[in-house]
Amino acid sequence: MSAYSYSALDRNGLKKKGILSAQSEREARKLIKELNLTPLNVTETKGNLLKISKIKTKDIVIMTRQMATLLEANTSVIDALKITADQCFNKNLLHILLNLREDIIQGKRLGLSMNKYPAVFGSTYTSLITAGDSSGNLDVVFTRLADYLEESASIRQKVISALTYPIILISFSFIVIVSLLAFVLPQVVGQFVKAGAELPFVTQALLGISNNIGIIFSTICLLIISGIYLYRYLIKIGDNHINFHKKILSMPMIGNFLLNSEIERFSSTMSLLLESGTNLDIALDESSRIFSNKYLSQIISDTKQDVVEGKDFIYSLNKINIFPDIFIQLVSSGYKSGNLVKMFSKVSDFMKNEIDSKRAIFLSLLEPLVIIFMGGFIMLIVLAILIPIMQMNTLALG
Repeated sequence: MSAYSYSALDRNGLKKKGILSAQSEREARKLIKELNLTPLNVTETKGNLLKISKIKTKDIVIMTRQMATLLEANTSVIDALKITADQCFNKNLLHILLNLREDIIQGKRLGLSMNKYPAVFGSTYTSLITAGDSSGNLDVVFTRLADYLEESASIRQKVISALTYPIILISFSFIVIVSLLAFVLPQVVGQFVKAGAELPFVTQALLGISNNIGIIFSTICLLIISGIYLYRYLIKIGDNHINFHKKILSMPMIGNFLLNSEIERFSSTMSLLLESGTNLDIALDESSRIFSNKYLSQIISDTKQDVVEGKDFIYSLNKINIFPDIFIQLVSSGYKSGNLVKMFSKVSDFMKNEIDSKRAIFLSLLEPLVIIFMGGFIMLIVLAILIPIMQMNTLALG
């Protein structure tokens, strides 16, 4: 099915523009007339709307918040999509919203229509919209989604902001060290060599690095690229991908931080899905897809299968012995009391605090470590220059 953009006149003679999906231009004109419009110009858009590249998260967040606000004001879905599209500056998202509007006019469900754009609306997003549409709580779902997306975007922005200074510092340190090794050290040491001075070990070692810095840099880049391709090849074989991700979680400090991050996202998603009226097994199935770690994704998929077979939900999680005790305790309490939504929300809040605390500690340590490394390396370069000078002065005075 292709996408057609059109311009048409309504009953009042006002010009309208939009986009819709149809099998042919003839069908597109027919659909336009069914909207009580007189088509003026109908042209097929370049490419298929189903293949539109991924849209920025920021645009999705703004669109979701606008939809939530309009639906809370008792605006119909059709009108809300049109108003949101008129406010949209992203051309691709504009086309998608108008296309969704046409689908709704033709009697389709919003969640099912969003499934046509997996690169724009994730499975969790469409599942929530479908659940909200079925229960008549679409305004509530859009509000919860907007809050969730805004919070996720805020956390991401905080991380980027916090890492900006260390990254700049590391980059500057690297440039200074390479410049000293490639340009300053050879020029200075060259004078000592001409004078026939015997170079100390530190100077010889750094001079060796300086003379081969291009080869060393190329070798490091080659090793990194080879490692990436080797990793991509190995994870395609059997359960290597799952086993590798399992080992990552067992790494000291890093593994625990990643586990907490994954649990926080999982708990937030489960809270959203269950609050919107989604069944536990479907919520587990949808939430298993948000994991970056394939091992955890596999665990939740197996847990979902246990729930379908009537097995105890908490026992299935507990037998893996990887989740923190507080996670098991809170979820177990919520499951037994029939209040899983509240408990998953509490787990999410707790994990956010844990992650923020560990992130702050890591970033506070990173800056001095970079400064110490840079200072230590520069000190070696200075010593490599000063030691021959002192030796020459000793010989001259002796």
